[in-house]
Amino acid sequence: MFKNNKSNIDSNFWISYADLMAGLLFVFILLIGAIVSKSIFLREDLESKRNALNIAKKSIKIKENSIKTKDKTIAIQEEKIKLQEEDINKLKSLLEDRAKELNSTKENLVITKNSLKLKEDELKKINQILLAKNTSIDELNSKIVVLQNLLEDRNKTLLSKDEELKKFKDKILILSNSLNKKSEDLNITNGKMLKLLEALDEKKSSYEKLLKELQDKRAKIKYLTGIRLRVIEELKHTLGNSVNVTKDGSLKLSSSVLFDKGSSKLKDSAKDSLKKGFTKYIKTLMGNKAVAPNIDTIVIEGHTDSDGGYLYNLKLSQDRALAVMNYLLTLDVAKKYKLQKLLTASGRSYLDRILLDGEEDKDASRRIEIKFRLKNQNAFYEIEKILDEDR
Repeated sequence: MFKNNKSNIDSNFWISYADLMAGLLFVFILLIGAIVSKSIFLREDLESKRNALNIAKKSIKIKENSIKTKDKTIAIQEEKIKLQEEDINKLKSLLEDRAKELNSTKENLVITKNSLKLKEDELKKINQILLAKNTSIDELNSKIVVLQNLLEDRNKTLLSKDEELKKFKDKILILSNSLNKKSEDLNITNGKMLKLLEALDEKKSSYEKLLKELQDKRAKIKYLTGIRLRVIEELKHTLGNSVNVTKDGSLKLSSSVLFDKGSSKLKDSAKDSLKKGFTKYIKTLMGNKAVAPNIDTIVIEGHTDSDGGYLYNLKLSQDRALAVMNYLLTLDVAKKYKLQKLLTASGRSYLDRILLDGEEDKDASRRIEIKFRLKNQNAFYEIEKILDEDR
């Protein structure tokens, strides 16, 4: 009897021991499954963050390449302007040399003209002498008729003198023809000189016109490229400390003031301050007649911190930006300046977090930014078009 009881006790002990081991094994299996599941979840989260980081790196690299391309384009345009200035300086130097040559030629022509005038005076004197001698010859001829027999020797002398006189007349005739030819050449030279002076005046006018056009184009380029800086300066000067305006001219609003944590519903308590800040910002921006025509879009950007997944934060930031835009479109200032065609909403998730000493400032990262975009593409196209006119 005691033996049977002992056997039953041993049997019950081993059964209890087996049940205990089975329970421990089950708990151990559950624990391993939980560890594996947690590992898989962490691995997927790490992979998604790694993909987001790669996307951000690619985006930064694309932006850097774009900036380098624009810098190269600007450098090329500046080099072209420098080359054009050098060409203009060379042209100016050439025109000055030509002007000096023309002045020298003009002085030589004046000297030649004075010399010819002196020769004309000499010819007039010679003609007067010839006239006097012709008169004397006539008188001598009449005397020769009366005294022919007495003056035969003298006649021979006179005949020889007549021959010399004829030769002298021929020389005078040749000299007179030469003088007429030189006078014609002088008239032709004067005509050429007048044409050359007219051409020089035309080139000078063309150069002054070209220089004025270049100065106008430079002023226009400087105006186009400085619009954004002037707008930001005007915003900071006008708004002062009443509205939080960043260095790039954006209106920054804290999400903790506008929304509850994890919500995209705009707080009623925040609407009044949002209305005041946005109204001041838009009136300063759109009220400037020199700035308003150059506004392309007004972007409302939603930003979150890094708590949670990328897609969750992307949807939350988009919904918040859209909620702010829907409210702003109901304001009188939006209707006054017809902002419906300018406003857009964009969610940035946690791509543009605010870092403080290398660490994320989560309160500052959760924000709404309202920023303006100018018609930069049209401005750069206009600059390239202006510069291409000089090619």
